[in-house]
Amino acid sequence: MTSTMDIHDILKRLPHRYPFLLVDRVLELEKNVRVRAIKNVTINEPFFTGHFPHRPVMPGVLILEAMAQAAALLSFASVDQYPGEDTVVYFAGIDGARFKRPVEPGDQLILEATIERAKAGIYKYSARALVGEELAAEASLMCAVRNIT
Repeated sequence: MTSTMDIHDILKRLPHRYPFLLVDRVLELEKNVRVRAIKNVTINEPFFTGHFPHRPVMPGVLILEAMAQAAALLSFASVDQYPGEDTVVYFAGIDGARFKRPVEPGDQLILEATIERAKAGIYKYSARALVGEELAAEASLMCAVRNIT
């Protein structure tokens, strides 16, 4: 069964806030399997003033972060647990990151992540970001869900 999330649901489930919240909507989420979400890229993003003033391009590291945030939504939904003051998600690894096209203002990133492995609070995902049907970036991501209390 797939579900969706609007921005209000996402704000309840991710600890990130402006300017670091990089998921606007979840289009499909199948627990323990996959997520498909969107990030609307606008010229108002604060990073565009410096990257680059003459030709704005979304930094690759933020594309990876957007994919990771979508993956975190999938992980939390899969275990029916959401971060609070006592839980945090950390990046544990990024492998095989490749950037295929620049992401510019006006693009809509489609963020996809599929769980490859989940064990003892460590998740491994196959993730990609598309603009339309065109691949913008892909990577293997690992994260760890940890209690901090």
